[in-house]
Amino acid sequence: MASVYLSLGTNLGNREANLNEAVAMIEKRIGSLSSVSAFYQTAPWGFESENDFLNLVLACETKLSPESLLQETQFIEIELGRTKKSNGSYSDRMIDIDILYYDQLIVETPRLIIPHPLLHLREFVLAPLNEIAPLFLHPIFQKTTEQMLSELKNSSK
Repeated sequence: MASVYLSLGTNLGNREANLNEAVAMIEKRIGSLSSVSAFYQTAPWGFESENDFLNLVLACETKLSPESLLQETQFIEIELGRTKKSNGSYSDRMIDIDILYYDQLIVETPRLIIPHPLLHLREFVLAPLNEIAPLFLHPIFQKTTEQMLSELKNSSK
């Protein structure tokens, strides 16, 4: 079993219901949940929108390989109304599920990069991740979630 951390976000429709449904589908199809953060309301990141996001981070145990995990998260997104995946330009969405970590594995393929390459730049990811895994060590940067969040907050001042 692998421990994985996923980031979920939504800024369309009933945001709480979107997240709750995604969490239930993840638990049913990916693996048992070991931890789920509170909801965090944040402004859009990387694009302009009148719709704030609701975000959370969860940890679960899975038997899926990294590629199978990616495929399953994309199926869940589609089933919950996601019509297109971001390719460098972001837009409003019903649901977004990003793989943050898969144990301490480092993966770099054309379809998948783990750890998520932008997680250290996103407070909307680091804040909920810090709630459930403050001491988790980033396998490339060798910094804890707590350290990365502190550095991000200090750099934005």
